Amino acid sequence: MTEQANPFVEMFMDPARVARYSEGPLDYVPGFNDLHRMIVVLMRENAPPFANILVHGAGGGLELDVFARTNPDWSFVGIDPAKPMLDAAAERLEGVMDRIELYHGYIDDAPDGSFDAATSLLTLHFLDADERQRTMNEIVRRLKRHAPLIVAHSSFPSGHAERKTALSRYRDFAITSGVEADMAQQAMEAVSTLLPNVAPEENMEMMRQAGLKNVTSFYTGFSWHGWIGYA
Repeated sequence: MTEQANPFVEMFMDPARVARYSEGPLDYVPGFNDLHRMIVVLMRENAPPFANILVHGAGGGLELDVFARTNPDWSFVGIDPAKPMLDAAAERLEGVMDRIELYHGYIDDAPDGSFDAATSLLTLHFLDADERQRTMNEIVRRLKRHAPLIVAHSSFPSGHAERKTALSRYRDFAITSGVEADMAQQAMEAVSTLLPNVAPEENMEMMRQAGLKNVTSFYTGFSWHGWIGYA
């Protein structure tokens, strides 16, 4: 599967899904708002005063909203293959769009310029291992030396028993967030059967293979994980 042929993009062409997208991460991702704040902290550690940040999977604009409004001297490039999601991002980002460029497409369509940091949040889990590796390679190629790549996405253990437990926790957290039990069950089954899972330790190794150094975990919320590495 290539990123350009990714069937999951169709999910984000549905106007109804786009309209309620901002609710989903809060229901399914533990500490979602804090995750954005943690990433701001990580980017600020090495960012220059007028940093230029690449945001992979920027549709919806949720992370860009936090990044841009808390860092008024930074500029951003966002890339996403779902045009309706980019339109939603532009609407959400009213007032800060003078510092943001949004590109419709995949990582190959992003500018080649050297970025001071890059993020890919809740996106790489849609890609199989080969395309995930290629995408990370392309992101890293666009980074300045020592600049961080920060990623966070779904990642389940490869062992049967551990994976079963992690999937149950994914479902049960959604239920505690107010999601109807049958909807949470359906979401769990979709994740289990449709997402191309790459285990946490494999994700870290893929980041190293992309040329990143000092790869470490900074976030875990049941089946959700976040890592940072430096070009």
